[in-house]
Amino acid sequence: MRKRMRLYLKVNWIKSLYFNFKMLPFAQARHLPILFYGPVSFGKLTGTIELPKLCKMGLVGFGQPYELVTKTRRAAELHLEGCITFRGYAQIGIDYFVHVGQNASLEMGNMSSIASNGKVICHHYISLGDYARVGSEAQLIDTNFHQMIHTKTRERYPMHGPIRLGSYNYISNRVTVLQGTKTGDHCTVASNTLCTKDYSDWGQNILIGGVPAQKLKTDIARDWASEQELMERYLILY
Repeated sequence: MRKRMRLYLKVNWIKSLYFNFKMLPFAQARHLPILFYGPVSFGKLTGTIELPKLCKMGLVGFGQPYELVTKTRRAAELHLEGCITFRGYAQIGIDYFVHVGQNASLEMGNMSSIASNGKVICHHYISLGDYARVGSEAQLIDTNFHQMIHTKTRERYPMHGPIRLGSYNYISNRVTVLQGTKTGDHCTVASNTLCTKDYSDWGQNILIGGVPAQKLKTDIARDWASEQELMERYLILY
């Protein structure tokens, strides 16, 4: 109960009420499944939100204070023209930047997260599996922003490409994940890594890292079983 009260005091109730009743059907909005903690700047909110049938208060926390860092720079931004699908509980840390462009789709599995100062720019398709947890200052970007061409053949390179992170992925801090990235389940990505391609055929229980990413170790994984109860106790309100 004390944990809930501390969180309630940090909720931006005005922004939470506005967002829920603007973006969701009344039957869902009345439960306040999406909570915003602290200051946030809204850009365009012309897109859609999809939630699981079981719609509880605080299912999704934007700016949720679940990390060691507690001070905000008041830099959180959310721009939604496409669709965000939450397949369960999800947490986004403080000072996030989430931009989902028109016709783009961002999907977040149950207990997936993006830690403080994380950046998500989705102009095509980005998905995070269940328990895919992304560290602080990491960025997921599925677009080049500008059209690139081959200077001799004039071939036009794709501007966008999907990103698919498997379940039980542990993405460390300051990792950059670009278009075309795909990981299998139980993949750990070391700090400051650059991910640019399909790594799923490298198998599960692997550690990758470097610029660009290389396989560093096999038969290694985060001990999810020992952490699951603790995560659910501190990250789930109801």
